[in-house]
Amino acid sequence: MNEPSSVPSLTVSLVLHHSPLPQLAATVRSLALAVADARRAGVLGGAALWVVDNSVDAPYAAAARDAVASLLDETGALSYRFLVLEENRGFGAGHNRVLLDSESDYHLVLNPDVELARDALSAGLALLARDPGIAALNPYAEAADGRREYLCKRHPTPDVLLLRGFAPAWLRRRAQRRLARYEVRELCASPAVAEVPLLSGCFLLLRGRPARLCRGFDTGYFMYFEDFDLSRRLRPFGRLVYAPQVRIVHHGGYAANKGWRHVRWFLRSALRFFRQHGFR
Repeated sequence: MNEPSSVPSLTVSLVLHHSPLPQLAATVRSLALAVADARRAGVLGGAALWVVDNSVDAPYAAAARDAVASLLDETGALSYRFLVLEENRGFGAGHNRVLLDSESDYHLVLNPDVELARDALSAGLALLARDPGIAALNPYAEAADGRREYLCKRHPTPDVLLLRGFAPAWLRRRAQRRLARYEVRELCASPAVAEVPLLSGCFLLLRGRPARLCRGFDTGYFMYFEDFDLSRRLRPFGRLVYAPQVRIVHHGGYAANKGWRHVRWFLRSALRFFRQHGFR
């Protein structure tokens, strides 16, 4: 049955790079449940998932494709495609392969280490429908152990980035006030929707047209800070907001915990961001 044209459509892009398959399965399962809930709520029509594999590893790609297919063929919640790239050009480039070719009303940039609450899409899409002045939003997030995560940020400074990503625990404790300001905790402590300076790319719900007019992510960022850069370029099209009624669990971690290759990407991208957008 065709959905009414007045009901908005959603495209979801999910980029893999040797992502653990059990966690990928949990992400896709939660997405399917959230899509079904949004349809029941009447805030979503057509929905499509594009899984983009940056791993450049044929056996992994086959296993990941099978994992996604077995889940979504069983639920029938949304259409999907699996795209295997021959070259890994980074996080943003992978998402752009979907975002820039899409014509959907809304687009969700989603990490394979995120689980959505059942009503996450219902709440987010309803908010965007009520307030056309919002260009993009981030959710309320918790880590797997229940600790609060603060996805939204202020414009970073080099010292705060080093503290947050690489400093020992005792030094981070001494700098809690500075870190809390960077994470806009005073805004994200409220149960109300709040306008924020910068958004995270682990769960980034966007209006499709403004994101495409921005040409998506800057592919000069291989990984890290491409979401901050896109946030800056989205601001002329509308507000960036924290939406506490949209809830996720995020199983990710800091660059320093992922090895020296991630540290190099992080530092290189930070330098690019500061060159483009300045120091504060």
